[in-house]
Amino acid sequence: MNLPNKITLARICLIPVFVAVFYCGLLSRWCFLAAAAVFLLAAATDALDGHIARSRGLVTDLGKFLDPIADKVLVSTAFILLLTVPAAFTVSPFGGWGLVVAGICVALILARELIVSGFRMIAAGKNLVLAADKLGKLKTVFQDISITLLLVAITFLFGGESEAEHTAFVAGEIISYIGLICFALCTVLTVVSGLNYILKNKAVFRDTEDGAK
Repeated sequence: MNLPNKITLARICLIPVFVAVFYCGLLSRWCFLAAAAVFLLAAATDALDGHIARSRGLVTDLGKFLDPIADKVLVSTAFILLLTVPAAFTVSPFGGWGLVVAGICVALILARELIVSGFRMIAAGKNLVLAADKLGKLKTVFQDISITLLLVAITFLFGGESEAEHTAFVAGEIISYIGLICFALCTVLTVVSGLNYILKNKAVFRDTEDGAK
């Protein structure tokens, strides 16, 4: 197994670590900040393994299989976990409606990833290689930013009565608003990039359509 694939496997191994650190936040809110650091580390390996594989000519079928799976599982896990501790989604003035909208957005994101994964499986069965487009890469960037910001925001959204705690709470709200903007953008980019990806590569279905006629 080459270096890029080892890095990809390391990213997969970081996912249960991320989950464990996240739920330690129920004991200490600072664990949410630590979870953000673990997530950022895992997300950073995505760019690293890709760069090494392309620059050193180490692109393999195993890497093509593992890399998108690692990315999707990491991001999907993070969004699902965030829904279980919804403080960042329910800041004023959103309240409970913020969680409802967030749930719908996460459902759209997960649906897109499943649909595109199925689309790629059909393409692979026809020996077609579908390269990622710029919209897809931009979507990933905003997903990573939004997850990181929302994790950081949760850390400070458990304010107390002291002035320092109140200041931290306000800072958490501000970070949460920025994270929610990025979350909305990544949801739009996720849907648009998915539609664009399928429409741009609609030839994948051509043989099936011709056969049906």
